[in-house]
Amino acid sequence: MCAGRELGSAAGGSLLLCAALLAVSCALGLRLGRGRGARDRGALAWLCFDALVHFALEGPFVYLSLVGNVTDSDALIASLWKEYGKADARWLNFDPNIVAVEILTVVLGGSLALVLIYAIVTEKHYRHFIQITLCVCELYGGWMTFCPDWLLGSPNLSTNNWLYFWVYLVFFNGVWVLIPSLFLWQSWVELKEMHHKQSSAGKKFQ
Repeated sequence: MCAGRELGSAAGGSLLLCAALLAVSCALGLRLGRGRGARDRGALAWLCFDALVHFALEGPFVYLSLVGNVTDSDALIASLWKEYGKADARWLNFDPNIVAVEILTVVLGGSLALVLIYAIVTEKHYRHFIQITLCVCELYGGWMTFCPDWLLGSPNLSTNNWLYFWVYLVFFNGVWVLIPSLFLWQSWVELKEMHHKQSSAGKKFQ
């Protein structure tokens, strides 16, 4: 019973923190997207959440991993990664592949998210170039996080516990596959429409 309560408390705290970041992100997205369409407001909310996760959660993980490891840390943020480490043990101790991917994710992914927020708000011409680049980085990061372990038979992944497998591994990581894929599709459609308009305009003057 005590162990069950401990598990529930640790999981609940981690999920509550993620929910708080999501709430803040939605508020920022709605504020930044004031006067814009629902699609852009939704995109801005996601990008705020994406940037917050990269800088506020994954950034400290990279630091803790470079100066030691999550398991031995008493930092408050380490408790979140200790909880996630129950689903993927590689996050508890220094794993070169995980840390290398996270450095790329924090530095490049987080920065691109901020640039894309600026590009959407100010309607910059390079919006879709940045959007495509960010999405490819997110999808590449997800693939390189899990593929090496899959090739070894997933020895570090907890697949027997529903919370660890379906919520921590499938849901939280699946979101970073689904939404970047939708963003790529959006860029494809909008670039196609822009090309069609330019082609139609060019034919009128021929």
